[in-house]
Amino acid sequence: MSDPKSLAEQVDGQTLPKLVRRNAETYGDQPALSSLDDPDQPTLNWAEYRREIAALARGLADLGLARGDRMLIMAPNRPEHMIVDMGATHLAALPCTAYATLSPDQVRYVARHSAAPVVVLGGEAELARWRPVLDDLPALRRIVMLDADALPEGDERFVSYADVRARGAELHAADRSVFEDMVSAIEPDDPLSMIYTSGTTGEPKAVVLSHRNAIWQGLAVHGLHETDLHGKTIAYLPLAHIAERELSLYIPTIYAGHVHTLADPTQIVGALGRVRPDGLFGVPRVWEKMVAGLKNMLASAPEENRNALLAAQDVTLQGYKLRNAGKPVPADLAERIEQADAKVLAPVRAMLGLDNLKVPSSGAAALPVEVLYFIAGLGIEIQEVWGLSETTGAATSNCAKAFRAGSVGKALPGVEIRTGEDGELFVRGPIVFLGYLQADGTIEPAVDADGWFATGDIGAVDDDGYVTITDRKKELIITSGGKNIAPTRIESLLKEHPLIGQAVAIGDNRPYVTALIVLDDEIAPGWAAAQGIEIGEVAELAEHPAVRAEIDRAVESANERLARVEQIKKYHLLPKTWTPETGELTPTLKLKRRVITDRYAPHIEGLYEATAPA
Repeated sequence: MSDPKSLAEQVDGQTLPKLVRRNAETYGDQPALSSLDDPDQPTLNWAEYRREIAALARGLADLGLARGDRMLIMAPNRPEHMIVDMGATHLAALPCTAYATLSPDQVRYVARHSAAPVVVLGGEAELARWRPVLDDLPALRRIVMLDADALPEGDERFVSYADVRARGAELHAADRSVFEDMVSAIEPDDPLSMIYTSGTTGEPKAVVLSHRNAIWQGLAVHGLHETDLHGKTIAYLPLAHIAERELSLYIPTIYAGHVHTLADPTQIVGALGRVRPDGLFGVPRVWEKMVAGLKNMLASAPEENRNALLAAQDVTLQGYKLRNAGKPVPADLAERIEQADAKVLAPVRAMLGLDNLKVPSSGAAALPVEVLYFIAGLGIEIQEVWGLSETTGAATSNCAKAFRAGSVGKALPGVEIRTGEDGELFVRGPIVFLGYLQADGTIEPAVDADGWFATGDIGAVDDDGYVTITDRKKELIITSGGKNIAPTRIESLLKEHPLIGQAVAIGDNRPYVTALIVLDDEIAPGWAAAQGIEIGEVAELAEHPAVRAEIDRAVESANERLARVEQIKKYHLLPKTWTPETGELTPTLKLKRRVITDRYAPHIEGLYEATAPA
């Protein structure tokens, strides 16, 4: 693990463009960027990647993008997205990817707030979200389309990516010193990029990160996990998410890695076998769906195979739990684990494309412990992390040598964590962002006089330095009886049942806790078929007595592990999945509690109309 002094020395003087230049000079033949969606698109090595970045930087400058300007991108994950982002970075402009699920009104907000003079869009789907507001954006001058086929006719504001690249390549060939001077002029504490928060409690805020933030984060995470140069990864989460920006733009630049872009995140399972990545970050829903799929597969497997896998998981989990408790693994158990892994678990990991995986991680929300244990039983030890856009991603992390299931690990090197009187967590250190972009273009710091950033998360730090998150400060339930309750714990326990895809606990200013529950639209039909229920539509299944009975059992199981005041007294089963498009979830799949409580107010009131349960 790197110590803070060593990290400071490594970060000093470095910027992302300088690291790209180093990669092109030192690791020029190493693969840098590939597309999993277009087999005809050749892989770029680091020398070629930098040439493409240079062409885009000069081309964007020719469009009028200048140092300090913001540039918005809305496009799927594809090589051109990465290149245009890095092109803006080399200009010292601030690239910012907007979630593809934003409504036109939300597009208007971020475009007007950022005052972006240049916007980059993928194709027809993205243009449809922008078209209604394009004439209401006074700062906007040019729109670059990655797909030339989507260029509207007769509108001079639009230009194709190919034309921007061609013009930039021509300018760069004529005078390469312009680009090199741009790179040399950027300093570690200059703004690097911008991220709009997902807006769970109001309008999104524009988080501005520096080169120092991103590089410190990358060096600290890699040092913690002791990973190597040239790692392979899949860019499948939106680049509007800090985790994907760090994992696919910044860390691969620091360590000359190889990024494979994937436009459709639902195809990640199939992509794993094609790439066999060294690292895989997944929000909890990714891991939950993987476990649910494996359990379904296990249920239909021959009994002999099923029993062998369960036995191998059991013995592996024994070792994991001992290490989790800080205890040694006896030699005989270690030998049994090694044998089980070689005969049973290693082939399963190879089948999943996870046989080269060195750093499986999860963040953005709590990962149910049962999911963590199931995966650990396969020999894949997910390291939970915690952080925010404002902390450039992870502020804490578990690692293979120091972990505690259910916690989010310890503070990264050089990072300090403390708790306030009400349990709110505060962070200080070189990963804390520059501040929030204001409408007038200034950046307003968000730390106190001593450099502490108030995260809004409630948690605890134990004597060994492990951090546990209990809830969001603004999401705590305070019952009419004055009891403080963490809804996420209740929701996590409910979602341990594979039939339950989503859940929200209700009870603020109420006499008792209730819940809204949504069936898992992928698991429910298969579960129903296994029970002999000939209904495939989730909306109909939500009304079926057998499904209701199973949800009753899931609620009872959760209640057994909750304090009496936390227990769910009543619930309502909803027929439709919540998505960012339907409005109940943010683009990062967090619950929009205010939207949910407003939208389902009649159902909620119905849960409190009758006499209060005992």
